[in-house]
Amino acid sequence: MKKSISYWSFPGGVEGKSKLDLRGCMKKAKEAGFEGVELAVAEVGELTLNSTRQDIKKIVQASKDVGIELSSLATGLLWNYSLTSSDDKTREKAKDIVRRMLELASYLGVDAVLVIPGTVDVFFKPNAEVVPYHLAYERSLDALKECVPTAERYKVSMGIENVWNKFLLSPLEMRDFIDKIGSPYLGAYFDVGNSLLTGYPEHWIRVLGKRIKKVHIKDFKTAVGNVNGFVDLLEGDVNWAEVMKALEEIGYHGWLTAEILPPYSQHPEALLYNTSKSMDFILSR
Repeated sequence: MKKSISYWSFPGGVEGKSKLDLRGCMKKAKEAGFEGVELAVAEVGELTLNSTRQDIKKIVQASKDVGIELSSLATGLLWNYSLTSSDDKTREKAKDIVRRMLELASYLGVDAVLVIPGTVDVFFKPNAEVVPYHLAYERSLDALKECVPTAERYKVSMGIENVWNKFLLSPLEMRDFIDKIGSPYLGAYFDVGNSLLTGYPEHWIRVLGKRIKKVHIKDFKTAVGNVNGFVDLLEGDVNWAEVMKALEEIGYHGWLTAEILPPYSQHPEALLYNTSKSMDFILSR
């Protein structure tokens, strides 16, 4: 397995306004010992839905110059434009975002994109719509089926992530949801830390098995039980030995991408280096 770091782990990265340009972020990641970087599409910055082929070529060239790989592609736009929204136009916008991400990923040479499959509610947006669960399920299923042809065309997988959205709450449900779509280009982007709120990541891994396209890692203290429970790697309650054992059992040898957001880190000024060293320890388990 190879080590990657999320662009969101850089200060300002979540907003698409990192103090460093993408080349600078890549250099920092390389210096810290990472082999890859997960880029993110935002409304502003160097990588947006409106980025041209020429813009993408520059990003790819920067990664080659630095000597670091591009591991995957994420976006936070689907929190604002949900695949399960009650508004038809919003759902169409969400599907357009997914399709465009698949296209951009193909130009970047990335084989999977992170997709938030929709929401029943949004934990950090108290005024967001609460969508009835059965409608969220139907809308998400239909939307992702519509996006499959684009994924197959570009040969880029959609990885639906287990996020705190009160939706697809168990590994069995996510497994069956994926199987209903029935495309090799639709799988799971499994987040280790996110699963700890209501379950055990090693259970999720064994149930999802080969459906797992990519893996996010972060740590979480269950006693806190809310967003403030996210902590630096090895500081929470994830049983990393069991997680690594489960990944080996299912034959996962892809990227492990650390998604440690600066506000949740105990040492944001040293986040990249601490995370890289912690990942070395985890990978040695």
